Amino acid sequence: MKPSKRHRPISLPADTAELRLIEQARLGDERAFTKLVKKYEDLVYSFAFKVCRDPEKAEETWQDTFVNVYRKLHQFDGKSRFTTWLYSIVTNNCLMKHRRRKLDDILVRFDDSPVPHHGHDGDNEQSGVQMVPSWKDTPLDLLMDGELKEHLDAAIRKLPVDFRVVFVLRDIEGQSAEETSKILRLSVPAVKSRLRRARIFLRSQLNEYMTS
Repeated sequence: MKPSKRHRPISLPADTAELRLIEQARLGDERAFTKLVKKYEDLVYSFAFKVCRDPEKAEETWQDTFVNVYRKLHQFDGKSRFTTWLYSIVTNNCLMKHRRRKLDDILVRFDDSPVPHHGHDGDNEQSGVQMVPSWKDTPLDLLMDGELKEHLDAAIRKLPVDFRVVFVLRDIEGQSAEETSKILRLSVPAVKSRLRRARIFLRSQLNEYMTS
């Protein structure tokens, strides 16, 4: 099988070796495609697990993602980073699995609750969250140990998946609001709004541990 069809040259401001590898894979070079898989397989599985919060679902998503990459590599036009395209595919696969299992009805719902605004919407930690402590002084990676990690994992699993994926991309993967908006095909204000609500929910879930 060859993944290339309707082939169009790409121009992407990235590493030359990676560009060459992608172009070779687009042209049907199996060895080049295998190298791409090896290069990004850890990133794909790690992100899938952080969103799905389940090893089996993450493994399924990993497989589905590279099947999609193989079939659709000709659609990658180079207008964004290759990792942005990968994140988009993983996200779509996770969301489809989530919706097929109809889990939305049993996840904690908080989007209907009004959130107070103070004239600013975005990443500002003071926007509508005065009642909970800021995470700015407590980096997420310092929290990820022992009992607290278990509670944080449980809280993340309770997030509706559309909010969870924004939180994972921004606060765990370290993607910018602009890059996240490209991955999820949302506006930057929508990304910031979902992130703010996700942070509010998680802080409320972990408030007992954050303030002890």
